[in-house]
Amino acid sequence: MPRFGVVEYPSRKPADPAAVERGATLYGVSCRFCHGADLRGGDGGGPNLLRSTVVLDDDQGERIGPVLQAGRGAMPPFTFTSEQTRDLAAYLHGFQVTSRTQPSTVSILVGDARRGQRYVAEACGACHSTERLTAFANTPSLADPKVLQQMWLMPGFAGRGIAPIPAPITRAVVIVPPAQRVEGELVRMDDFTISLKLADGSVRTFTTTGTKTAVEVLDPLAPHKALLSKYTDADIHDVTAYLVSLRSAR
Repeated sequence: MPRFGVVEYPSRKPADPAAVERGATLYGVSCRFCHGADLRGGDGGGPNLLRSTVVLDDDQGERIGPVLQAGRGAMPPFTFTSEQTRDLAAYLHGFQVTSRTQPSTVSILVGDARRGQRYVAEACGACHSTERLTAFANTPSLADPKVLQQMWLMPGFAGRGIAPIPAPITRAVVIVPPAQRVEGELVRMDDFTISLKLADGSVRTFTTTGTKTAVEVLDPLAPHKALLSKYTDADIHDVTAYLVSLRSAR
């Protein structure tokens, strides 16, 4: 309850460390860019969660969950399971704060660059050479390690601003019986139609509902998205440390 204009922060019992670790990974992947490493707001323009009444009044995700499912303002909806929501809540509630918010001194450069190099070689080497990663790490707009981290986790994610590096273009293939195959840049797709921008700049729309037309979306970020559920918090820090270490290799 507020007292003399000061927020009273609830005292909570320590949560299951495993749940907190899982929640930390979820937060790092999906929330950190907008809300900051210390929950006080990040580069994506998200609000301070330490003073959020939703977070303060929440116990095990019952208040946080509906906001995540519906989205709010610039924040899109998330399809977290009930267990994931409880894990995220456990992580958020683990922050011990005082009534006065102090400037953030949190550094995300706490990983092991050598472990990060090994992880990248195993998980990312098929698509990304060391030369490409070095060029990426030395991009001037990624000088802030927090922005660098967010861009390799979710390439092209812009938050409320403009992404330092645009996401690669998603393409699609439309197969119209008996043998017509049309490939182009995906402009729009819904339950009834799909529109492609062709090589000559024209846009062509196909009806998909009630027809035998087949659609294959060529998502260039599919490998990144597949890894989002596999990263541990240590993996994220290690890879970030490795990418930052490549800056001296330019």
